Amino acid sequence: MDVFDETLGMARSLAGTFGNMVDVVPDDAADLPVPAVKLYVETGGALVVTPLNGDAAITIQVPDFSELALNVARVHASGTTAAGIKAYVI
Repeated sequence: MDVFDETLGMARSLAGTFGNMVDVVPDDAADLPVPAVKLYVETGGALVVTPLNGDAAITIQVPDFSELALNVARVHASGTTAAGIKAYVI
């Protein structure tokens, strides 16, 4: 069964929260190719992201091997010190 996700603006399956994990290359000028439903970070540090709702970029300090349950449109290069970032995508 699919439900319409208002945040992502698309239908997604109730069978799982994501369909794949992809590597993230932080970029100040471009959004992720596909919005992330959450992020995984292998090496902790500062993570500068723009939420999918278009709010201003925010900086979050994350520990090693953490997951950020936030729909993300962009991971910024400037200010991001975390590494090994992967996006959970539909």
